[in-house]
Amino acid sequence: MPPRQTRSSSLVPTLAAALLLAGCAASGPSSPAERCPEAPAQPAPAAAAPAAPAADGPMEFEKYELVLLRRGPRANEIPEAELAAIQKAHIAHLDKMAEEGAIVAAGPFDDQSDDSFRGLALYRVGSVEEARALAEQDPAVKAGRLRVEVMTWMTAKGYVTFPKAKPRKP
Repeated sequence: MPPRQTRSSSLVPTLAAALLLAGCAASGPSSPAERCPEAPAQPAPAAAAPAAPAADGPMEFEKYELVLLRRGPRANEIPEAELAAIQKAHIAHLDKMAEEGAIVAAGPFDDQSDDSFRGLALYRVGSVEEARALAEQDPAVKAGRLRVEVMTWMTAKGYVTFPKAKPRKP
């Protein structure tokens, strides 16, 4: 009998993509529209490995709200003439969220096996409820071109940084 696949195991490729996009966003342009247009021609220099957690203490985690952007219920119904305006408004929304410090990284997916996965936004707002509320204000979500799935993503403290992320505005 083949091993049973759980929902969490199906998200592993998605979370791996999140890490790659986070690294790309940290070193690239600040606008989501300009981030990660293609892979760099040369590999990045190796960075020093972060310190391992103390053997006698628990591992510390940093928490983020991971918003998966998936094809929405109306994606195939939206007239071609409206798509450019919706996309422009979508990018403006992501830029606004980044400027306000709510989003630390965002970008589209490529080469995914399930093309209903369109991209992700990594929020740092403190709760999945707030991240969902902000993500649902996206004009592409409102138009039904995209839908969101929101969850908490935790990573070992110090392993991921976002040097271009803005501090959160109240």
